[in-house]
Amino acid sequence: MEQGTIRQSMKGAWHMLRGFLLVAGAIAVVAVILAFTTAPFWIWYKMGVKTAGINRPPDYIVVLGGGGMPSESGLMRCWYGAKAARRFNRAAVIVSLPGEAGDSLSSVNLMKKELAIRGVAPERILLEDSGTNTRAEAIQVLKLINRQDLKSGNTGLQGNHGNRVNLLIVTSPEHLLRAVLTFKKAGFLKVDGLPAFEKTIECDLTFTRKKTGGRKWMPDVGNNITVRYEFWRQMNYEFLALREYVALLYYKLQGWA
Repeated sequence: MEQGTIRQSMKGAWHMLRGFLLVAGAIAVVAVILAFTTAPFWIWYKMGVKTAGINRPPDYIVVLGGGGMPSESGLMRCWYGAKAARRFNRAAVIVSLPGEAGDSLSSVNLMKKELAIRGVAPERILLEDSGTNTRAEAIQVLKLINRQDLKSGNTGLQGNHGNRVNLLIVTSPEHLLRAVLTFKKAGFLKVDGLPAFEKTIECDLTFTRKKTGGRKWMPDVGNNITVRYEFWRQMNYEFLALREYVALLYYKLQGWA
């Protein structure tokens, strides 16, 4: 009797595993097929432009931290944040990245130094170093702005100052939609977004084996940009978009966005 029960359990587990593998395989096949198209790029791109736009001069430019410093996301966001700060030279700049503000070598301070290198006066830069996700960053930035208002003597203002300040969020394209929605949910009414889009190089990347050499029995892919670059780039866009849609769903269910 016990052996029959064990066999039934093993058979049920195998059916579940086989079903999971079939679904996972089907998803993988679809992902590979899509990677030979430009669909992943446009999905990722639309996430970056849906809430993008500077509709009013910002009072605060919030540069959200990505990875450590240096990192691709951190440097890209600093580049765009500095560009915005030079254009809107009356806006204060807030760097929001968890870390230790008292440590000059921490990533949040290195982002501040990167902004200063790119022409942003250090006295314009404020650090928010306690928020460990986008929701927490939005809450901590609001508290920081409230404290700045009190220091400036705006004591006549009551409660949430986020309903009057103009905010500009600088972050990676795939993260911008969730960031803007999260900051609005936290109490900011006027939130614009600046996506830190990367730029591709302009030159022709094709090559011929005649010029570069190589073994004759190997495929010559010099003229096939899709195989060399585009397929892998589209796969990366798929992962970025999928992760962000899952995060956005979680934030929606939590009531954070």
